[in-house]
Amino acid sequence: MQIETHYSKGLQVAEIITDEIVLQSVDDGLDLLGNLYYQGYEKIIVYEKNITPEFFDLKTRLAGDILQKFAQYQMPLVIIGDFFKFDSKSLHDFIFESNKGKQINFVNNLSEAI
Repeated sequence: MQIETHYSKGLQVAEIITDEIVLQSVDDGLDLLGNLYYQGYEKIIVYEKNITPEFFDLKTRLAGDILQKFAQYQMPLVIIGDFFKFDSKSLHDFIFESNKGKQINFVNNLSEAI
């Protein structure tokens, strides 16, 4: 896993670059959050391809459980991907509501994420 550092509005932002799944469980989310927090990062960018597909099936509750940790520890998380490929009204509603805030956002590209 490689971490690309960006700076935006005074924040140090970590962009996770890898071909592997980095978020597969709540523990993975906590590990990522903790490791990057202690390295001084204040925001994390992860690509949809690096998140287990079960995350995007809201019935598994995995998305809620992982994202709750990021919100609880006040670590903004941005997920980059093409979310229109998911045929779930619930997921699209969840993304819409998440994007109203500043803590968890779903975007289409890196420039939107930063």
